[in-house]
Amino acid sequence: MAGAVPRLSDDPALCAARDALTARPLTALFDDDATRAQRYQCAGAGIDLHYAKQRVDDDAIAALVAFAARCGLHDRIRGLFHGETVNSTEGRAALHMALRATPGEVWLAQGERVDEAILTTRDRFLQFAEEVRAGRIRAADGGAFTEVVNIGIGGSDFGPRMVCAALAPMTDGPRVQFIANVDAAEREQVLAGLDPARTLVIVTSKTFRTQETMANAHSVRRWLAEALGETAVSQHFAAVSTAIEAAAEFGIADDRVFGFWDWVGGRYSLWSAVGLPIALALGRAAFEQLLAGAHAMDDHFRCAPAEHNVPVMMGLLAVWNRNLLGAQSLVVAPYAQRLQRFIGWLQQLEMESNGKGVRLDGAPVPEATTAALWGDVGTNAQHAFFQMLHQGPDTHPVDFILPIRADHDDHEQQRLLIANCLAQSAALMHGRSVAQVRSALEAQGMTPETADRAAVHRHLPGNRPSSTILLERLDAWHLGALLACYEHRTFVQSVLWGINAFDQWGVELGKRLAGNVDRALRGEQAAGLDAETDLLIQRVLNSAG
Repeated sequence: MAGAVPRLSDDPALCAARDALTARPLTALFDDDATRAQRYQCAGAGIDLHYAKQRVDDDAIAALVAFAARCGLHDRIRGLFHGETVNSTEGRAALHMALRATPGEVWLAQGERVDEAILTTRDRFLQFAEEVRAGRIRAADGGAFTEVVNIGIGGSDFGPRMVCAALAPMTDGPRVQFIANVDAAEREQVLAGLDPARTLVIVTSKTFRTQETMANAHSVRRWLAEALGETAVSQHFAAVSTAIEAAAEFGIADDRVFGFWDWVGGRYSLWSAVGLPIALALGRAAFEQLLAGAHAMDDHFRCAPAEHNVPVMMGLLAVWNRNLLGAQSLVVAPYAQRLQRFIGWLQQLEMESNGKGVRLDGAPVPEATTAALWGDVGTNAQHAFFQMLHQGPDTHPVDFILPIRADHDDHEQQRLLIANCLAQSAALMHGRSVAQVRSALEAQGMTPETADRAAVHRHLPGNRPSSTILLERLDAWHLGALLACYEHRTFVQSVLWGINAFDQWGVELGKRLAGNVDRALRGEQAAGLDAETDLLIQRVLNSAG
C-alpha cells in the first residue's frame, strides 16, 4: 500500500542528521574536523570521488547507508548482475554489464546464458570495423570509405556521438558524423560536401521502425542511390538492428546487420553493436579499452562496501540532496571540452531512467525522484550560469568532473583549467560575507556608506554543496569507467526510490500522438486531438498553403 512505502524524508535517522546540519555551514564542518577532506573520499576503477564539500557528516552518511541496506541495495545489485528480471514492467533483465564481459566469464539473462552470443556479436562488428578501416571492405567503386554517417536517435545516437567526441584525439579511421534529429536541417548539414562514393551509412534502430531514424535513413538512401545507383546501396549501408528482414527490404545484406538484445536498454547500449561508429572511428583496441574501463567499474560497484563504493556514494549523495535538502536540480560541470556531449548522454541516462512517478509495486512514489540534470563544460559555464549558482536564492549541487592530465602539450592552460575548477568548488562552499566584502571595499578607498550599499550586491552566501570527480586522463579506459560509474549511480537512486530504472513508457505517448498529428497535417482524418492542437494544425496548414 502507498501508506507503507518508506520515505527518505521521513526516516528518523536521516531527518535527525539533516536537522543537526541545518545550522552548521560547510566551512564549520571543515573547521571542526581536520581530517574531513581525507575521510570524505573514495576511489575505484581510476575514478576518485571527493565529497567533503557536500553537506553531510558521519551521521548522515551512516543513516544513508543504513537506509540503502533497508531498501535491499546489496541484493538488488546482486540481482542486476545475475540477470534477474529487474525491468519488471517489461519482464526483462538489464544486463548491459555483460556487454563488457571478458572471455571466460559466464553471464545469464533470466537463466539463459548470453556471454557466448555477446562475444560472437562483438567480434563480428569489431572485425567489420577493422576491415573498413583497413580498406578491405570497400565502396561500390572499389575505393576506401573515408566518411561514416550514423543514423539513429536517443540511445542509438547520444552514446556513440558522445564517445567519439570525447576521444576525438584518438581518431585514426574514417570521419564519423551523426544524424538524429528529424529536422532535415541536421541531415542536410552533415551531407553537405560529402562524397557519396566515399561514404558508409549505418542505420541504428532495433526495430527498423523508429520514425525519426527511418525518415532520415530513407532520405540518405535516396541521396546515395541518386548519385551511385541503386546497386550501390548494399555496399554503402550497414545496420545495427534485430529486424533482419526489414533491413533486407531496405537493401542491407545480412552480413552487415549487427544485432543486440532486448535486455539492453537504448541508453545503456553504446557497449553493444550500437558502438559500431566508435569502433570505426577509433579502432578495435580503443573500443576494447572502453569496455575494460567499464568492466573495472562494474567489479568495483559489485564488490566494494558502500562507504568505499564510488557509484553507491554518488547515488546516496544524490538522494540526500534531492529528498532531504530539497535540491531540484543537479549541475554537472566537466572541466574538459571534449566532454561537451557528456551532459546530453547523462540527461537521457538519468532522467529517462528515474523520471518516474510510480513505484515497482504500482503505488505512487511518495516523494520527489530524479532531479533535473543540466550543465556545460568549464570554463565556459563560469561565464553563463555560475552567477546563479553563486548568488541565486536556490541551491543547485554540482558535480565537477576533472581529468588531471591533458592530451595536449599546453601545460600552462591545463594548469589554468584545473585552477578554475578547484577554485569554483571552493568559492561555492566559502562564499563571501557582507563584512568581508565591506572590508575589502573600504581597503580600496571606498567610503563606509558607499561600501555598505555595494556590499550587499557582492555578497556570496556560500554553503553550496559540490563533489569533485577526478580521473587521471580522458582516455578510453577512464571514460569507460566514468560512464559505467554514472550508470550504476542511476541504479542506486532507483533502488532507494523503489522505481524501475529500465523502462520509459513516458517516451511512447508522444510518439503515438505524433503519428496522429502527422495524419492531420497530411489532410487525413485524425480523431482525438484537443482543440488547441487542432487550431495549431490549421495555423500551420494555412501558412504552408
